[in-house]
Amino acid sequence: MKISLSFDSAVTHRITMPIRPENRWLYPIDWPQLSQAIRFDRAGARCERCARPHRRFVAHLGDGRWWDGDAACWRSARGRRVAVRDRFELGSVRTTYVVLACAHLDHDPGHNMPANLAALCQRCHMLHDAAEHRWQRWWNVFRLCALRDLYEDPRLTHARSARRPVSARGEGAALA
Repeated sequence: MKISLSFDSAVTHRITMPIRPENRWLYPIDWPQLSQAIRFDRAGARCERCARPHRRFVAHLGDGRWWDGDAACWRSARGRRVAVRDRFELGSVRTTYVVLACAHLDHDPGHNMPANLAALCQRCHMLHDAAEHRWQRWWNVFRLCALRDLYEDPRLTHARSARRPVSARGEGAALA
């Protein structure tokens, strides 16, 4: 049984990695050249974790397994050849357009040594940054709550907490 999943990979516009203006000064002047050297010269236009090709549509099952059209085989989330033994519905196969980005492995944009940089696709980049994103989300909530506590009238804060249901304040478990 031969499976043929190929997609047109023609792109007519240039895709660049967005850098927030407030973080731009953290990156070196030659960042575009450095990023290109990591993504194309070192990684060969493939993700360094899962080997997905740059600027191509890739069919995947959602759990990390994806179809490599060049090698005509399924690959794991780590880029190794795998046999898909269990059946799956063709409707569960999704396609993703892969774009490589140059990621900082230690999350420090000022640390630009080649050993600290990796060419990662969107999926691998998000998995790599998941803990950092959770921390950043917590920090933003903490900061906003601290500002509210600093500038809000204490009577309003007390009135808001009095309106919340008992279970939202964590006292419901003590009464049960």
